[in-house]
Amino acid sequence: MIQFQLPDMTCGHCSKTVTNTAQQVEPGVQVDIDLERHVATIHSNGDRAAFAKALTEAGYPPAN
Repeated sequence: MIQFQLPDMTCGHCSKTVTNTAQQVEPGVQVDIDLERHVATIHSNGDRAAFAKALTEAGYPPAN
């Protein structure tokens, strides 16, 4: 499981983009979004750096 604090994720459109971005890195991966806390949890044992890079390129750079 990989968690990211995404300060720029503020709405439903943002959460959909974050989910789609994670699924481009690893198709079929489950993503849980907590908009109130600005946290995305990706259920994967994949490469954290690959997810972070993709999220940054999509406009949602992780704070952690």
